[in-house]
Amino acid sequence: MAMVPEKEVDRSSPVPRKLYKTGEIMAHTGISRQTLHNYTLFGLIREEERTPSGHRLYAEEVFIRLAKINDLKEKLSLREIKEMVEKGRI
Repeated sequence: MAMVPEKEVDRSSPVPRKLYKTGEIMAHTGISRQTLHNYTLFGLIREEERTPSGHRLYAEEVFIRLAKINDLKEKLSLREIKEMVEKGRI
């Protein structure tokens, strides 16, 4: 069996990050499109980029943030959660 040489890889360029569309986040979290939109406008989550057609794209960290928001909603108002976000607590 002949060894196939590995292809040279340019390691100087960063690995591209995966960005998620609203529909993908909805599918994985069960959170509605309107709730995601409201959280974005309210400043609880932030979009990383937009597609050329204007669709919001979110980094994978949004899943952690949404889980924390969901847990905190049982005890705190969205305004209180926003204050925590602004102070860097979540």
